[in-house]
Parts: sequence; structure tokens; C-alpha cells
Amino acid sequence: MTARGSALAQRDIAHHLHPQTNLRLHEEVGPLLMERGEGIYVFDEQGQRYIEGMSGLWCATLGFSQPRLAEAAYAQLLKLPYQQTFAHRSHGPAAELAAMLIEHAPAGLTKAVFQSSGSEAVDTAIKFVRYYHTAIGKPGKTRLIARQRSYHGTTLAAASLTGLPNMHKGWGEPLADVIHVRCPHLYRQGLPGESEEAFATRLAEELEQAILDAGPDTIGAFFAEPVMGTGGVILPPAGYFAKVQAVLRKYDILMIADEVICGFGRTGHYWGCDAMGIEPDMLTCAKGLSAAFQPISALLLSDRLYQVIADQSQALGGLGHGYTYGGHPVAAAVALETLKIYDELDIVGHVRDVAPAFQAGVKALADHPLVGEARGIGLMAALEFVADKDSRTPFPAEAKIAQQVSNALQRNGILLRALGDTLVMAPPLIVDAEQIQTILKALTQALDDVLAGIRP
Repeated sequence: MTARGSALAQRDIAHHLHPQTNLRLHEEVGPLLMERGEGIYVFDEQGQRYIEGMSGLWCATLGFSQPRLAEAAYAQLLKLPYQQTFAHRSHGPAAELAAMLIEHAPAGLTKAVFQSSGSEAVDTAIKFVRYYHTAIGKPGKTRLIARQRSYHGTTLAAASLTGLPNMHKGWGEPLADVIHVRCPHLYRQGLPGESEEAFATRLAEELEQAILDAGPDTIGAFFAEPVMGTGGVILPPAGYFAKVQAVLRKYDILMIADEVICGFGRTGHYWGCDAMGIEPDMLTCAKGLSAAFQPISALLLSDRLYQVIADQSQALGGLGHGYTYGGHPVAAAVALETLKIYDELDIVGHVRDVAPAFQAGVKALADHPLVGEARGIGLMAALEFVADKDSRTPFPAEAKIAQQVSNALQRNGILLRALGDTLVMAPPLIVDAEQIQTILKALTQALDDVLAGIRP
């Protein structure tokens, strides 16, 4: 399964602490060492080829061998490898990238500030929520609302927003300023016979009650992914965000859209906000921003917020915020070229062309004995496994059915990700129709192999 015996693998085991990993298990099994990439494929140390069906971590949208991005990085390294953006400094790539992002942004967003990761973008949004409300004379609006099963990052503040228990276990209590409301997953959270509209109404009513219980004057913002990614590709019920946003506007609570996974075409729309009818006050993006060729993220802000923040910065003598590598010229140059490639390829149009066959193939697997629900949108999808379809009873955690399916796929050259009871998939946006069928065929075979292995 891995190259544990190689010298490089031994160095990895001896010295490299892997995130999101069982560290003792890693000492036993070692790493799957990747050596190179080509299109949507990656190759391990032994030369085995794999379809990277998760785009790495949702991010390698243009695959693993886009020469224009490598050339953009090299050219910028030769020209200006670093320049900070504090105190009136700037450079061409950051200025051009900010302008191009705003050209593509949802209506009302007018300013971009740069970081190096999605978690940093979320942390920055949290800071600006506080800065804005303090500036308008409401300093008590510091509490935040997120959803159960949401994922917003792994820094202390972002992980506190995240609604996944494994992100909190062992780290102490998350920040007390976060309230988690119900996950908008009809399959797991809906009542018997409840329609999507009725479920959406109930969720909005529960949100309003949570706000009233906490005190509206204490709540600063609501953070939400348009489609939950790491939580298992959870699509909200029809009408959900319209109802939620009505509640937020009623109590002067900001709407923050976390587009770190959904942005740049993943859903078949340029932004998940477009797919779900979200009108954000702020928007975080990363991952596809540079197609994973460089670490970079952006937070986009509405003009309404910017005007208040700008006045406050003047009143206080400056904005006390920033990152050394925010807007790094090499990362910004690569991101700028990435956006140009998206436009030239009509990446959203391509996703819309290939997604129907992808979604149809995934959803056809809902009939498989192991599958409780098959769901997705665009080029992101998930299978949730159950031991009993009628009662929707999950398998015992120790069975690790999703991981078994993932392991079977890996043996056949397909990399997908097991997350609890769910297998998620998000191939590079350049995937073609034939490659999609290869993924679906291998997935069907893996399900059958695992089923055969657990049947008496």
C-alpha cells in the first residue's frame, strides 16, 4: 500500500508530523509518497499512476502539470520575489489580482485582502466582523454562528467555527463566542415526511430562536459554506439561504460566505453564492484561487463594510492587521494567471458540460446495498454508507466502510477521501468525460468488493 521501506519513507516516518493523521498508525504504515503529476494524474515513488479524484484537498483544479502557472511563478521569482503590502506598499500582481477578483465577485463586494490559506482568510473575516461592529458602536456583537458539520479551517478561531467534533477533541474547548446550529442535511436532520421547504423553514426558525436566546446584540456574523465540503458534500434544502438571510438582516447580523472549497467553478457556478442565492457581506476564497500551485487566499468585503472599516482605520491611525506573506507577489502572479486560464477555458461551462454524467453516475449508486444517500452538485459529490437503508442506521465506526472503499479504489488507481461514514469526491475541474467514467466504474467495483468482504 505504501513505500514504507524506502529511505525517503523512513525519513518521513522519523521526522515528519502529518496533519489529520493517526500518528501511531503512520509509524506503522508509512506514507504514500507522490513523485510527480500529469494532468489529473499523480504518480507515486514506484511509478504507479492514480487519478487524483479529490484534486488533492479540493484545490488542484487545473491538475498537476499546468505549465503556464509554473512559468508565471518563475517569471515573478526572477522579477520581484517578494514585496510586502503594509503601509501603502504594493506591486503589480496584487493590484491586478484584487481587481480581477472583484470583477468576478458577487454583486456588492468591492475590496480584497490577501492571506496564505483559507483558515487565515476565515480568521481575518472574524477580525473584521469585530472591527466593523465596534466601529458602528456595537462592540458587543462578537459572537458567531456556524453550523454543525461545517468546516472553516484549523487555526484556533477557524477550528472553533468548524462544526466537526474531531476538530475539537483533545484541543480544549473551542472559543466560547461560537454557536452551532443544525446542519442543513435533510437526509439526516429532516423529520419523517418533511419537505425541503418545510425543513428550510424549520432551520430558519431554529436560527432565529438561537439568536434570540443568545441576544441579538451579541451576534456579529453567520458563517456558512454554500455547499458543505469536508462535512460530506451537504447541499442545503431549497430556499434555505433566502430564509436564513431574512433572519440575519432582521437582526443586523453579517452573512459570511466561506467559498474556500466552492469557489471558482466547483459547483458549476463561478461562486457557490451564485448557485445558492447568497448575498454575502464578506466572502473567503482560497484553494482554486491559484489551482494549488501557490498558497494564497483572499477575503472579499462589501463596500458597505469597507467604508466603515476605512473610516475606523483613519480614526485609529491605521489598520492593525496584516500578514508578512499576504499578497505575496509570486502567489499573486500565479493566482492571476489561474483566473485568466479559467476564463479562457470557460471552466464553469466545462464543469456544466461534464457534471451531469458525473452526478448521474454517482446518484445511480444510491441503489447499492452499502449506500444510504448519494448527493452532489457540479464536480463535488459524496456517498454516505449505511448498514440498513430503511432505518438509515450507520455502520459501527470500527467497520470503517468508507475507508475500506477508499482503500479498494487506491489499489485500482483512484484516490478519493473517506470522511467518517462518507466517501467524498472532487476531481480536478479539467476532468473529461472518459476520465469520469473511469472513476465511476472503479467506484462501482470498489463498492462491490467491500460488500463481498463484509457479507457472511
